Amino acid sequence: MNMKPNRPAAIGIESPELRPDLRAIADLVEPGTRVLDIGCGDGALLEFLRDHKQVRGRGIELTEAGVLACVRRGMSVRQGNVQEGLADYPDLSFDIVILSQTLPFLDDPAMVLGEMLRVGRTAIVSFSNWGHWRCRLELLFTGRIPVAVDLPQQWYESPRRQPFSVTDFARFCRHIHIAIDRQIYMNQGVRIRTGRFKNLLSTTAVFTLHRRSR
Repeated sequence: MNMKPNRPAAIGIESPELRPDLRAIADLVEPGTRVLDIGCGDGALLEFLRDHKQVRGRGIELTEAGVLACVRRGMSVRQGNVQEGLADYPDLSFDIVILSQTLPFLDDPAMVLGEMLRVGRTAIVSFSNWGHWRCRLELLFTGRIPVAVDLPQQWYESPRRQPFSVTDFARFCRHIHIAIDRQIYMNQGVRIRTGRFKNLLSTTAVFTLHRRSR
């Protein structure tokens, strides 16, 4: 599910057709791996990974327009709901399962992340951060629910989303026994070093995840 238009970024893979968080995700994918992209949109990421990293990629996409765009790119994609599309895949069918800018729209994120780490060895997620200082100030001074800097959608527009922050997601992962490995933080398309202030300064985060033993 592609939620925003492409933007240039100062750091990352040289690929103008990819939006910044997808470029960051591509940096995390090893060549020759088996990749499943959930909510793959028009297939731009899968096409890039196929052409530049020789991955064996598949996609799941809800919209007919997205599926048709993927087929035009020569990608293997199936049409289906993100929250139901993983049930048919056996355990460890893929090396990496990707979910970009889709977490806020899920009814059951714990189930989806669990399924991602069942069918894949590693999960990569990207999401917009409502903990950014601009979101905090907008709520404080206007009393209105803020629009995420990197996800310009009003609260009443479809599909409906649930705002959360980088800190919320880290606590959620601990709660469901998922470990965060690598972390990339961005501010309006540019990767940044945040230190202790990642929840305050980042507009988008990209994480790699694996199942933590209980």
